[in-house]
Amino acid sequence: MADEEDETGYDEEVDDGSTGMDVGHGKRKRLFSKELRCMMYGFGDDQNPYTESVDILEDLVIEFITEMTHKAMSIGRQGRVQVEDIVYLIRKDPRKFARVKDLLTMNEELKRARKAFDEANYGS
Repeated sequence: MADEEDETGYDEEVDDGSTGMDVGHGKRKRLFSKELRCMMYGFGDDQNPYTESVDILEDLVIEFITEMTHKAMSIGRQGRVQVEDIVYLIRKDPRKFARVKDLLTMNEELKRARKAFDEANYGS
């Protein structure tokens, strides 16, 4: 059982207030709870949403990321995840595709801006 937890990247969390929601999965270290709480508040939830709601949402997010990663590893170069593989997987979902496209464009713009800033400051 400990080997399975190590493989998935989750560490055991010491928490005596277990609700039994993670039956079969063991106790997981919550990786995105702070960000998810902020996102939930931004989308209209209470400023301090229920911990159970955040935990369920985090389980869904981790499941989605895991599935997408496994799918991406099975296409393209075997055993490697590349940006093109993720883009290929979400190509049929217009909202996700548009968001990824925007994020990749913004990333390129930021790279160019950093490069220009470094060249201006260091005279390369």
